[in-house]
Amino acid sequence: MSWMPFKIGQPKKQIVSKTVERDFEREYNKLQKLEDQTKKLHKDMKKSTEADIAMSKAAVKISGDLLSNPLCEQDQAFLESMTALDTAMKRMDSFNQEKLNQISKTVIDPLKKYSSVFPSLNMAVKRREQALQDYKRLQSKVEKYEEKEKTGPTMVKLHQAREELRPVREDFEAKNKQLLDEMPKFYHSRIDYFQPSFEALIRAQVVYFTEMHNIFSELTDQIDQAGLTDEQRERENEAKLSELRALSIVADD
Repeated sequence: MSWMPFKIGQPKKQIVSKTVERDFEREYNKLQKLEDQTKKLHKDMKKSTEADIAMSKAAVKISGDLLSNPLCEQDQAFLESMTALDTAMKRMDSFNQEKLNQISKTVIDPLKKYSSVFPSLNMAVKRREQALQDYKRLQSKVEKYEEKEKTGPTMVKLHQAREELRPVREDFEAKNKQLLDEMPKFYHSRIDYFQPSFEALIRAQVVYFTEMHNIFSELTDQIDQAGLTDEQRERENEAKLSELRALSIVADD
């Protein structure tokens, strides 16, 4: 009958205390959530800027289309209003681009760089897990030899197993300690890292909307008919629409 190596199972000795393992899982779970939130925020910020660009370009196109309307050739007042609108939309687009460039540099790029750190962190956790499995395997091997009859060959193998275990145990303990020390530090660093970005985002929005207020206030002064309220304009439009509906070419059969 050929010799069969004994099966390596879970060691009887507790390798990592439940408290340490619970602390490790808690800290790592916090970082996993932070990774997901950072990726989502980066994605949402990119979608927001893309929508911003599309809105601004659409506004410029609409004002350009209105300016090229044949009516502008026939009505000087309408031409002046559409020219003012087109100028305002182009100014808006210019300020919008400045805002988005600022947001890209101060918010989107830092989010991307921050996200790039997580793969290294996850790899460190995987290396720690592999070291833990090696530790358990060799600890179980030592325990099996310790349980055997104390013959010469068994004692030699026990000594070899213990020598093999020692550097593996030290490697795991070093990896475990490093992660337990550094994961909370990394998690708390997010505040100092992102606070300048979010402050820059607020400043960029404030500058942009301040300029928008100025632009549209000037536009209102240029095209507004003095003394007319929104209700009066609405009644005027309804009256003109009624006149159009009265024409025979649009009358119902």
